Amino acid sequence: MLTSTACGALKAGKCLEIRYDGYSRVVEVHAVGTTTKGHPAIRVWQVRGGSVSGEKAGWKLLRLDEAGAIRMLDEKSSAPRPGYKRGDKDMSHIICQI
Repeated sequence: MLTSTACGALKAGKCLEIRYDGYSRVVEVHAVGTTTKGHPAIRVWQVRGGSVSGEKAGWKLLRLDEAGAIRMLDEKSSAPRPGYKRGDKDMSHIICQI
């Protein structure tokens, strides 16, 4: 369910709102897949919101099995962001990507 929502946002060119580590974040999806340790994940550019690290914007790899609510917003994504490379090395299997 979460992977299909993330791929749907990527394909529609929309941002996602995701609850993660107790923070609400707005992100642009660049890739959806499985980490090298077997966890479902998304490679995103965080546009705004909170973060444990205090970094409110920038590249993040978020595990979907640790995410709370996730929903597609009616907000246009600016993906791909500078620095994005297809074939994310932190993912062993990619379901969808820009």
